[in-house]
Amino acid sequence: MNKKNLQRVAIVFVIFYLLTSPRDAANVVNNAISQLGEAGNALAAFVNALGT
Repeated sequence: MNKKNLQRVAIVFVIFYLLTSPRDAANVVNNAISQLGEAGNALAAFVNALGT
């Protein structure tokens, strides 16, 4: 399989996952956003600590 086919398979899998279990998919998205927020807070704390 080439890269383009792998991308298509991944997109089809995501669509299938969203259609078959939207509540679980929403939890995955919420958890990912929460983790990004925590990473941003940690990065901000690190940058602030550099300035002191």
